[in-house]
Amino acid sequence: MSKAEISGKWALVTGASRGVGRQISLALADQGCNVILHSRDSAHTESLALEIKAKGVEVEQISAELANSDQVDAMISTLLGGSHAIDIVYNNAAIMTPYRSEWTVVPNDDLRLSFEVNVTALMRICHAFLPGMLERGWGRIINLTSGIADQPELIAYAVSKAAVDKFVKDTAPKLVGTGVMMNLLDPGWLRTDLGGPNAPGAVESVIPGALVPCLSDDGVSGILFRAQDYAETTN
Repeated sequence: MSKAEISGKWALVTGASRGVGRQISLALADQGCNVILHSRDSAHTESLALEIKAKGVEVEQISAELANSDQVDAMISTLLGGSHAIDIVYNNAAIMTPYRSEWTVVPNDDLRLSFEVNVTALMRICHAFLPGMLERGWGRIINLTSGIADQPELIAYAVSKAAVDKFVKDTAPKLVGTGVMMNLLDPGWLRTDLGGPNAPGAVESVIPGALVPCLSDDGVSGILFRAQDYAETTN
């Protein structure tokens, strides 16, 4: 697999303040990539921004509640109107609704929130930045998914991630030969706020695997990359 050069490019990482998003942001900076850190509140990424700036790259912060369509619109408008073309997008932000022991009773709000954040906002971000990437002939969009299975207690989260998978696979044929790649990344079950304290993997184990679809230069889209396939250890 040939390796793409991302030094000097600009990446947007959603949900960057902690967990997998934080690890990806730091790893991109280590590759010389400039990073735009998204969170619900920019105060949440202030310390990370300082850490990344110390690596010698540029960093910006932006805030938006992804369950709020007006805030998503405002974020996209700000980024498209800025001075930096977005070359790389990591759609990392996601929510997991509560574990429902009575798994045949799924509140409507579980489904609504899961799809607003995990699917609708993600798709709108992709559709906002794809045209510019296609015009420039280069881009990488990595949409995070999940290997969750056989847990109807978390079905709202699970089906939202299945929708992300379908979105990527159906979009992929349109990107053949364009220089723009859109792929899926399963970070694995990690000890994060979403994964919980009993998960088998350390959050740090998402690197280097999380960068593989970004650094790939083989022109293939619609592929599922599993970060743990590249991890030395998950302990």
